[in-house]
Amino acid sequence: MNKVLPNEDAAIALIPDGATIMMGGFGLCGIPENLIRALRERGTKDLTIVSNNAGVDEFGIGMLLRSRQVKKMIATYVGENKEFERQFLNGELEVELVPQGTFSERIRAAGAGIGGFFTPTAYGTIVAEGRESRVFNGKPYVLEPPLAADFAFVKAWKGDRLGNLVYRRTARNFNPIMATAAQHTIAEVEHLVEPGDIDPDHVVTPGIFVRHIVRGSRYEKRIEKRTTR
Repeated sequence: MNKVLPNEDAAIALIPDGATIMMGGFGLCGIPENLIRALRERGTKDLTIVSNNAGVDEFGIGMLLRSRQVKKMIATYVGENKEFERQFLNGELEVELVPQGTFSERIRAAGAGIGGFFTPTAYGTIVAEGRESRVFNGKPYVLEPPLAADFAFVKAWKGDRLGNLVYRRTARNFNPIMATAAQHTIAEVEHLVEPGDIDPDHVVTPGIFVRHIVRGSRYEKRIEKRTTR
């Protein structure tokens, strides 16, 4: 089965208004920047974006916020984006902030078919209001639901035409778990190879989780905060 799409535009044509999309990455590292760019250019709107962070003002998810295509953000950290801050404080953007460990486990639970899990994080805070809680070994825990999506945009270093993916170093981050937690996973890769060219022991995301794959046309790979000495 050949899962390859000709370009990012063909992938984005599959996304309807109002979709919930997971987007891999940590800061600006390992983000599906070509798919994000194509989504902005197409103008798909009323999106719910599930991502560790909201990019920066002019790059990554920040471009979608600037063009007012995002209705809701589910994220763990949003401190590098002034447009996000402005929209949130003015009531123009719905936001669900989730502790990072809880965020990861909710996504992993969705991919594993787990109906929920108990965590001590957020117990006793307003985040836990209205949720079931239990005590295990004398310690209180709060129930967290799984977090799934209609689509997942993941970015890998290398992929084959069957959708098997290999990530490179820090760019691995949230991409593998998000690939399992969506109804339709679209992977963009830097290097597209033939089946058999990837050592099976190196595959991180098996092709069974990937619906479509596309080779990214260009990468900027911006650095969020450059530190020198």
